[in-house]
Amino acid sequence: MQFLREVIEELRKVSWSNKKQTIGSAMVVILLVIAVAIFVGLVDFGLSIILGILIK
Repeated sequence: MQFLREVIEELRKVSWSNKKQTIGSAMVVILLVIAVAIFVGLVDFGLSIILGILIK
């Protein structure tokens, strides 16, 4: 039980983000994930075309 009390005490010390900051950060993460996925997809597509040409 002491451990749980200490955990709760430490959680009260945490500086939590407000809703606006959380949504903003989540949007940045989502946009970056989409951008990286598009980049990786384009690189994969390009390399598959290049390898297809080299194999022929």
